[in-house]
Order: sequence, then structure tokens, then C-alpha cells
Amino acid sequence: MLKSFKTEINPTAEQKVKINKTIGTCRYVYNFYLGHNKALHDKGENFMTGKSFSVWLNNEYIPNNPDKVWIKEVYSKAVKKSIEDGCTAFTRFFRHQSAFPNFKKKGKSDVKMYFVKNNPKDCTCERHRINIPTLGWVRIKEKGYIPTTKDGWRIISGTVSIKAGRYYVSVLIEVPDAKIANNCNDGIGIDLGLKDLAILSNGKTYKNINKSARLRKLEKQLCREQKCLSRKYENLKKGESTQRNLQKQKLKVQKLHHRIDDIRTDHINKTIAEIVKTKPSYITIEDLNVSGMMKNRHLSKGVASQKFREFRNKLKSKCDDNGIELRIVARWYPSSKICHCCGTIKKDLKLSDRIYRCACGYVEDRDFNASLNLRDAVTYEVA
Repeated sequence: MLKSFKTEINPTAEQKVKINKTIGTCRYVYNFYLGHNKALHDKGENFMTGKSFSVWLNNEYIPNNPDKVWIKEVYSKAVKKSIEDGCTAFTRFFRHQSAFPNFKKKGKSDVKMYFVKNNPKDCTCERHRINIPTLGWVRIKEKGYIPTTKDGWRIISGTVSIKAGRYYVSVLIEVPDAKIANNCNDGIGIDLGLKDLAILSNGKTYKNINKSARLRKLEKQLCREQKCLSRKYENLKKGESTQRNLQKQKLKVQKLHHRIDDIRTDHINKTIAEIVKTKPSYITIEDLNVSGMMKNRHLSKGVASQKFREFRNKLKSKCDDNGIELRIVARWYPSSKICHCCGTIKKDLKLSDRIYRCACGYVEDRDFNASLNLRDAVTYEVA
């Protein structure tokens, strides 16, 4: 079984230069590959695959252009992976699975430094450091998070990335299959919402972290820093500001975005871990139409900040690790409108009606009623 681990690293100044140089080269080669194929298409020539482009780049283009020798100064496997990513993007476009691949912009696009295990000494990990090809030993901030090589865990490949001035390593590790215990507890229905993050059928409610004073304060601070950044862009055009001050302010905004995102992700991780620890036999959630909900300008910000897609993906991963069946109910299932007591569907239920009242005398919280209906749903798909 393959499992990924991502944590922050603390590289030296020399290692940071190598990482930045490699990522910059990968971005350049990726854009060069897209532009080269686009030029071939305009001339009516055949498409060049990633493998053919790699051979042409190393054997013809670089020898004939001495000013591009710096491409070979970085880790070759990282450059080759960027070409493969470009080829994959074109393949998805030709199969009508995605749009035409975009060029990666400096400072905006998420470009990573790829590395792979070539010999026994590469990609070895200890409690406080990891050995990355061309970088050597790099210190890990979260000690003991990545399984060590001494325990028999083998790192296959990984990436180094930069976000808001901080460096991260993500490794893919081959782990032994864990023995999954049979869960004999009752199932759980989870209703995701905006008022609260998750309402469970067992009566547990997990709050919306975006309503906390801590996040509200950070969002106000972010608003001020973004206004300051906007003014610096205007002053730059007038010649009253410098590029250096602009980059400093840009980093401040990036760090605030990163901090807010980390708080939300941490809340989701803790919520899922607490749900899975109850060891239910199955968990049922609804297939939410997030893209449709985002079109509502009154709810779009709240929907985006709740990170429903990330919640579902992480819940599925945890359920797979613990042998819990994850059931997905269709998005058209009227979980909020069905009376859990008599089964009557209340078609005139409004979004503002937070208490569900049925003609049979059943009165319950709207979201809790939905979670009960999801738990007892008969039609579903297993994720």
C-alpha cells in the first residue's frame, strides 16, 4: 500500500538556492515544451511527445544554444518530470478531459521539485532529517512524522514545494498493509452545512471554524494587508513604490492566506479523526453539488471556506485505512425534507426553516433530521 506524508522542512541557505533554481528551471522547461508544441501545430507539423522532446532538448537544442546550458545544472529527474507533466496535460486535452494546458507563471503557479530513489543511499529518512538527491540531508521541523527507513519503510519518490516562503517535502512511501478490525458499531449519517461544519446522527455537532474570533481577526487583517498591496501596485505604476517593497507586502498576504488555510485544514483533520475513532460500521454523506452552490453569490464565500471537497477526500482516506464503508447518497436525495418519524416529504421547506415540523407532531432540528435520514438511507453508492 502506498501512502503520502507531507511536512515542513528547514533547508540551509545553499539548499534553498538549489531548490529555487530547480523549481525555476522546471517551470521554464514546462512552458518551453508547451510553446514548442504550439509552434509545431501552427506550422502543421506532428505533435512531439515528452520522450521525444527530452531527447531533442538534450542532444540538439542545448548543444546548439550554449546560453541554455544552465538547464543541465539542476536535477535531471525533476526536469524530465516537468516534461512528462506537460505531455500528460496535452493527453488530457486531446481526450477532452480538460482544457488546453496553461503556461505556468512565476510566483503564481504551484511548481514542485520532483525526486526519485535511484540508489540505496537516496531518499533515506531519519527521525529529524531526510536525504534528498542533489540536496543532501535536510532537517525536518516535525520530528518523527515521516516513518524512518530503519523501520523497513521505503520511500519511492517525493516532491519539494514552496508556499508563502516556507519549504515542504511530500514523500510517497510503501507501507505494509495494516490489519483492519471489524467494526460492529452502528452507522453514522453526516450532514454537512454552513451553520455548522458537520451534524452527526449520534447527536454530535462540529462547529464552523470560520465563525471563530480567531479566524475573523485574521480575515480582517488579511483585508487590510490586501488593500495595502493594492495601493503599492498603484504607486508602482506612478513610480512612487519599489518592486522590493511590493514583494515584501505580497509575502505578508501569502502568509496570512496560508495561516487561514492551515487553521481550516487542521479543524477538518481533527473532526474526521474524532468521527473515525468512534469506529462506526459505515458513514453516510451526501454528494453535494459544490460548483452549483458556488454560483450563489450570497453563499459562495461560506461554501468555499468550508472546504467540502477536502472533507470528503480525507474522510474517504481515513475510512479506507480503518475498514469503514463510506456511503455516498445522490445529491437529489431530499434528506432535509423527509420526516424521520413518518417518512412524509415536506416539499415547501425553505432554507430559512431551521426547525423541521411535521403534521405527525415530529419536531426536530433541520440538520439533525437530515443526518438521521442519511444514516437510514437505502439507495447509495459505496465510495
